[in-house]
Amino acid sequence: MSNTIYFPDRFKGQVAIITGGADGLGKSIAGRLGAEGASLALFDRNASLLEQTQQELTALNIPVRTYTVDISEEEAVKTAVAQTVADFGKIDVLVHSAGIVGPTSTNITAYETADFAKVLAINLFGSFLMTKYTVSHMAERGYGRILLIASIAGKEGNPGMVGYSTSKAGVIGLVKAIAKEYATAGITVNGLAPAVIKTAMNADTAPEQLAYMTAKIPMGRLGEPDEVAAMSTFIVSPENSFSTGFIYDISGGRATY
Repeated sequence: MSNTIYFPDRFKGQVAIITGGADGLGKSIAGRLGAEGASLALFDRNASLLEQTQQELTALNIPVRTYTVDISEEEAVKTAVAQTVADFGKIDVLVHSAGIVGPTSTNITAYETADFAKVLAINLFGSFLMTKYTVSHMAERGYGRILLIASIAGKEGNPGMVGYSTSKAGVIGLVKAIAKEYATAGITVNGLAPAVIKTAMNADTAPEQLAYMTAKIPMGRLGEPDEVAAMSTFIVSPENSFSTGFIYDISGGRATY
């Protein structure tokens, strides 16, 4: 975005894990955090894209390491988080952006049970695992910022997307529960509920589904990854210290609560 304003030292000395960091929202958020001083640990299951993103960020003099991780696998998450601590010495920030859409324009009666399980495994169980293994480390140090990317679909429900809507509603519940568990520990846990954003994740969304979701946005357009990155970096910044358990809106006016 042409009106982007960076704060170069906002995350100086901090270490941030970004899941789904190879592409899409995760990559945009990673770039913004890195530009504002953070050292980055990028988690993704796409090793080749991770390498490409690492090269791009390293060229900008941003310290970055990559970890090929399936966030739905507990041992993989546990190992990658422990390796991040070993490599960087600490974790200050988690932005959990990894997720999948799953089937769209599909009535529940035609929605395969295996597809439902897969969407929940990645979107919801993955959120649980990433939070579980990072928050324990943050609690030892008495500081942390956790942001889980939810969706407006988790608030309102999108017809034809029962797996995605259900998983993101679960993420919202997770945010609210864990935030209260750590409210006095120096750790904030918040969520972000975007409407449709221009990312590769939506490339396979059926045109009629995409049109339905876009039509519900009062601004009449899709969101931009840079807009999500700008809000995300504020949410996980040190100055955002009295907000936890909240689901922030970035929906072009679609969200009404």
